Amino acid sequence: MFGLKKSSPEDQSLPASTSESAGKGRPTPTRKEAEAARKASVRVPRGTKDGKKASKEADRAARARQREGMLAGDPRYLPARDQGPARAFVRDFVDGRYTVAEYFIFMAVIVLALGFIPNVAVQQLVSLIFFGVAILIVVDTAILVVQLNSRAKKEFPDKADRRGLTLYALMRTLQYRRLRMPKPRVQRGRKKGK
Repeated sequence: MFGLKKSSPEDQSLPASTSESAGKGRPTPTRKEAEAARKASVRVPRGTKDGKKASKEADRAARARQREGMLAGDPRYLPARDQGPARAFVRDFVDGRYTVAEYFIFMAVIVLALGFIPNVAVQQLVSLIFFGVAILIVVDTAILVVQLNSRAKKEFPDKADRRGLTLYALMRTLQYRRLRMPKPRVQRGRKKGK
């Protein structure tokens, strides 16, 4: 009852698993080769000052490599939110258009600066212009979203592929074109490849 479980004859007749029968695909290194490989990779203890410095330098180099790859448009270095053909389609769609929304930040700063003028007439005029531009941004963005959704349905019929594209496009339109990451691949007014 409390003893070791004895294996049945059926368990003993089962073939060995494929991982045990398959080799590792390379010869075992000799002791000389293993020692040379161990000496070639100099390890710095993590808790020491030199270890922290080496770790920071390695992280800095990895970030620089990732930034260079992202600026070059290499899909391997894109963040997870920017990966995939659907996101690339949205980026090209937004970058190929003139949008009013990308200048919203500049207009907000100008309105804020003009708000400090103590003249009531100037403040009312600035507020009126700001609300007019805000309405223009809403209309322009609504047109962009409708056109994007209709084109995305044709390009990506599966609804799962289109999930989150509208919000991604809205965030991209609010960014100034020169500051967008990843960098735009298309010129304004043109589709990619023309």
